[in-house]
Amino acid sequence: MKITKLFHNVLIVRTDRIGDVVLTTPAIKSLRHTYPTARISILVGPSTRDLVDGNPYLDEVLVDERQGRHQGLLGFLRLALQLRSRHFDLAVIFHTKRRYNLACCLAGIPCRLGYKNDKYGFLLTHPLKDTRHLGEKHEAQYCKDVLRPLGIEDDEMGVFVPLQPEAEAWALGTMRENSLVSNEFIVVHPGASDPAKRWPAADFARVMESLIQRHPFKIVLIGAPQTAPVAAEILRLVPQASQCLNLTGHTTVAQMASLLRRSRLLISNDSGPVHVAAGVGTSVISIFMRDDPGINVKRWKPLGARSHVLNNKFHPGAVKAEDVLKLVEQIFRKNSQYEIF
Repeated sequence: MKITKLFHNVLIVRTDRIGDVVLTTPAIKSLRHTYPTARISILVGPSTRDLVDGNPYLDEVLVDERQGRHQGLLGFLRLALQLRSRHFDLAVIFHTKRRYNLACCLAGIPCRLGYKNDKYGFLLTHPLKDTRHLGEKHEAQYCKDVLRPLGIEDDEMGVFVPLQPEAEAWALGTMRENSLVSNEFIVVHPGASDPAKRWPAADFARVMESLIQRHPFKIVLIGAPQTAPVAAEILRLVPQASQCLNLTGHTTVAQMASLLRRSRLLISNDSGPVHVAAGVGTSVISIFMRDDPGINVKRWKPLGARSHVLNNKFHPGAVKAEDVLKLVEQIFRKNSQYEIF
């Protein structure tokens, strides 16, 4: 049933990981276009704040500090009271968890949209059947589906990541210290949230070795601290390791975004950084090791004409280093339209 009410104070809830937050930005833009004079706030986790702070379609960024002031039962009640004090009249809950369905209900938000499942979905006023686990649509489209009761059904799918001033200064300083020139270095991200999503270290090493031989580019390794052992293994396999800069475990999300904005290309497993790269307009190759429902290419591919995917489904056996190198050369020759190889 379509909602005809005009909302003035909107809360968006998206407190999960990097890629999830970035892929919500098309829906954020649609909400702003639908309610141009409304105050629109977003609730995120601490690690993803910099992905939305400065987004022109948002007025306020709130943080659920689950390891701080919002920890435990008292912290949860503090969060609910904080939301209640802001008098929101609409909540769009993209991160479907008991915590947020209940918090928005206790906050007295009269209209609550989200996906209905067994996580207190009955507390939503306009629940949508949750079929995301089937992976039949892109995650950005699943976000747009939640907005359908508001009459929002546009096809805008552009993602956006703002750049933070302090991170911009860090990127320029780091590049200067390491003789990196904008658009003349390649970033490699060998990590992933699930080990099964990781392309072998030896294949990353072969690609890096070949790229160093073919092009006058340096290569920068990035990733979370837990990716450091994989990065070290890759560097042990690359004879020209002196042409590589290992920043694994040494960048914030904002710093990563500023670095990616200045890079020629990102080569990565299916993971959050591919969506950040797309959000700052950088070419990206995302390597998908699995194509199971819910974690498939169709749902999680990076968006945009400069985003590319290599997938085992289209390469019997496995994605090879040669496949990546071929695609890199195509990207270097021209910015091709999005294509799954």
